[in-house]
Amino acid sequence: MLQRNFIFKPKSFRTNACLFAFYFLFFLFGHSVSAQLYSRQDSLRGSLGKGRIQWNVMNYDITLKPDIINQNIEGLTTITYADSGTHLLQIDLQSPMQIDSIVLYSQQLAYTREGNVYWVKVNSSSSKVFPGIKKMHIYFHGRPKTAKHAPWDGGFVWAKDKKGNPWISAACQGLGASSWFPCKDTQSDEPDNGAVLKIIVPDSLQAIGNGRLSSVKKLDNHLDKYTWEVTSPINNYDIIPYIGKYAHFSEQYKGLKGNLDMDYWVLAYNLEKAKTHFTDANKLLTALEYWFGPYPFYTDGYKLVEAPYLGMEHQSAIAYGNGYMKGYMGSDRSGTGHGMNWDFIIVHESGHEWFGNNITANDIADMWIHESFTNYSEVLFTEYFYGKKAADEYVIGLRKNISNDIPIIGDYGVNKEGSGDMYDKGANMIHTIRQIINNDKKFRTILRGLSKEFYHQTVSTSQIEQYISNKSGIDFSPVFNQYLRTTAIPNFSYEIKSGKLYYKWTNVDANFNMPVKISIGNKKEKWLYPTINIQSIPLKFSENGIKVNSSFYVTTTNDITQ
Repeated sequence: MLQRNFIFKPKSFRTNACLFAFYFLFFLFGHSVSAQLYSRQDSLRGSLGKGRIQWNVMNYDITLKPDIINQNIEGLTTITYADSGTHLLQIDLQSPMQIDSIVLYSQQLAYTREGNVYWVKVNSSSSKVFPGIKKMHIYFHGRPKTAKHAPWDGGFVWAKDKKGNPWISAACQGLGASSWFPCKDTQSDEPDNGAVLKIIVPDSLQAIGNGRLSSVKKLDNHLDKYTWEVTSPINNYDIIPYIGKYAHFSEQYKGLKGNLDMDYWVLAYNLEKAKTHFTDANKLLTALEYWFGPYPFYTDGYKLVEAPYLGMEHQSAIAYGNGYMKGYMGSDRSGTGHGMNWDFIIVHESGHEWFGNNITANDIADMWIHESFTNYSEVLFTEYFYGKKAADEYVIGLRKNISNDIPIIGDYGVNKEGSGDMYDKGANMIHTIRQIINNDKKFRTILRGLSKEFYHQTVSTSQIEQYISNKSGIDFSPVFNQYLRTTAIPNFSYEIKSGKLYYKWTNVDANFNMPVKISIGNKKEKWLYPTINIQSIPLKFSENGIKVNSSFYVTTTNDITQ
């Protein structure tokens, strides 16, 4: 997403139950402040409660028919799911959208509505439940929330292109896919076997979805039905329709897993411009396959789709709206000039195919997993094509955007993200970790290992932290705690006195420790291992200039008393 970004995969109902137990304990013993801040609706949306833990989504099959003039939609969601014995399903659909009926085995199911949640009675509490694979058909209609400033506020976008043609899409990360179609709206349960999106539009327009186009069928009344299919697991918020007067071109990328189909759907009058500008997509894949390993969705292809908003990481159908400019809407977020060498939206949003889409956080409180690594993909892209010095300058330049307002990790179980610092601060944390590892070959191996170890899975922060610590051989828990769970930036405090350099960490947690590279005068850099206690080393020369390596995201004060 754009900035203003022990393995759990719910195949096992036992694992689902364990995660539910975690949330239950969190609400019993968690922060009392959080209990005051959040409503029952927040908890229903953000946690794995009684209506979510005993069933696992295998596939979504969504039929969508928009009424472009009245800005309404109607549709059908068929959910194929593995039932381990539930009597009650929580189906999410946000007001003012409405469910018309729910059918299972040709029988209409009873349900009640509680805000944005429909409680669906699958069986009576006294009846025997037969586990297995089931299909539930949910008919719905309504006027979905209209986005006022997509993609940040979320909702449907009913726009027109420069020639007055309808141009429609949606962006719903954070707001939730349940803003427009009924689903199990939690990141912790992606449909194991992917999703099908069928879009019915006037035959003067084209409809684009995720994955591959499997058919276009002519209907009565000058309508066409486009069917798109994703075979890989996919985030709910990534399932998105695009409707407009599109033109199409394609190419193939010879990647690490063979030939990758690359498709581009752009407004027809931008076709020639796009053919020239979209060369950054091929470069992006070259750089990130080097750093992160193979593109995660060869079976579904890679696609850029021109959208009526700036951009979003919709899996295998990246939303593009950067106006065919270099940088971020024609500017460089780092202020260094390096960001003007490439199109920010192509690089950043495509980077999410590895972190966000391939590896997905169970809870949006851990969205740093998506945004920090993807933000750092900009650094790695810069390094691959423009050199390490340019990459270092770029990531250091991003620090001017950091606010240190609230912790990067949000509150769990209530659908609450942490600070927007998950982008630039998160990237600088990763850059700092890279310096400590002090071996770029090992660092790259760890990045590629993350993509492989957690391939097509949903994860927690602790899994990512433990993996990096284990594979590097360094306990990074104090570093993660400091940068992810506090707003304080480590301060290297020092003083030169009586031929010695005295130093320690300040503005840190009591358990914080982290090595750092410093230079003294014009001498070669050396490693120090500060703690919160004062340490010292002798100085063998009179030079007083002390400088911390700028790739470490820390502050410095020449005052040991602070």
